[in-house]
Amino acid sequence: MKNKLISVVGLGYIGLPTAALLASQGYTVVGTDISQHAVDTINQGKIHIVEPDLDAFVRSAVTAGRLKASTLPQAGDVYMICVPTPFHEGGAIPQPNIDYVLAATRSIAPFVKPGDLVILESTSPVGTTEKMQAVLSEAGVKVEEVHMAYCPERVLPGKIMTELVENDRVVGGVTPAATKVVADFYRTFVRGEVLETEAKTAEMCKLTENSFRDVNIAFANELSLICDKERINVWNLIQLANRHPRVNILQPSAGVGGHCIAVDPWFIVARDVENAKLIRTAREVNNRKTDWVIDKIKIAAADATAKSGKKPTIACLGLAFKPDIDDLRESPALHVALALQSQGYDVIAVEPNIDSHDSFTVVGLEQALGSADVIAVLVRHRQFFAPDVQKQLSSKAALDFCGALGSS
Repeated sequence: MKNKLISVVGLGYIGLPTAALLASQGYTVVGTDISQHAVDTINQGKIHIVEPDLDAFVRSAVTAGRLKASTLPQAGDVYMICVPTPFHEGGAIPQPNIDYVLAATRSIAPFVKPGDLVILESTSPVGTTEKMQAVLSEAGVKVEEVHMAYCPERVLPGKIMTELVENDRVVGGVTPAATKVVADFYRTFVRGEVLETEAKTAEMCKLTENSFRDVNIAFANELSLICDKERINVWNLIQLANRHPRVNILQPSAGVGGHCIAVDPWFIVARDVENAKLIRTAREVNNRKTDWVIDKIKIAAADATAKSGKKPTIACLGLAFKPDIDDLRESPALHVALALQSQGYDVIAVEPNIDSHDSFTVVGLEQALGSADVIAVLVRHRQFFAPDVQKQLSSKAALDFCGALGSS
């Protein structure tokens, strides 16, 4: 198996770690991405995203000649599609957008030959793998001689290089033979259990996992709204409730972000509006929480103006969708900052994992604490937990939307 050439389409948060890991396991990997910057960076043995340990994997793989990147489609024996699957904006129910997946499939069609493996890793609506098969067939590929399967990633940003190896994987082929061949491929580099099923079940499994998490976060976020109205410290409440042996409430936040949890539930809802009532409600609760955060900051800004007689500066602490990463996709914190700026507020941002942003000024933590009239802690970055920072945040009555100031 290790003599097979791997072609990875999409070198972002999943594709690049996967490509680098496979190269470290002895495979020769060629990667494709539409970003010239990403391709040039990778070919220099560097990375264009923030992920612990990834830089060492990429540097080693490129130096050894086992990983190369290009903006043009590359031939291989195993094709792994790792491109974005957003949704179409507008309407009460966002609709899945699999244009990137289908475009990636068309790009490899001229190279796919009998016996090849074509694997979709992008989180996708049920039926996407079959649509890929149809695209290849229309392009003249003998799909009955190609092993096609869906195998969704199950990794946590910040721990990707470990979890790609350690986590169990679900492989669903369009045929039983495809399931077996693709599962055997994953067993060459995954130490977790590789579970075999069929394509639609695998697709639904990924959506189910993220929808389950979204529903549970929605409970915590809804609870935070109720507690705010009752003047109850929600962090302390959850800490107490979780002492029950069968209760494990998650932590409230400024909303839900990232490409997966904030997007995937809509894929289920869009396919079955009638029955996906709870899943839809959870999405709406989590979106509403972000709007509530914006309103709370605006109230604090109005109070600051009343006291000083001048337009306040608002510092948003954190822009990423989760702690200690640079990923801004679907980030509620970023949405909060952009919404406030669009409404005329002076916004500065503290995001330790990025250097700049096109929409507003990114400053250091000390500058923000010294100059802002309103401070909103939106993401639990580790830098915000330093004892001196905690002391300053408490003294300035910072608005805490992520439990950064503890339960007291």
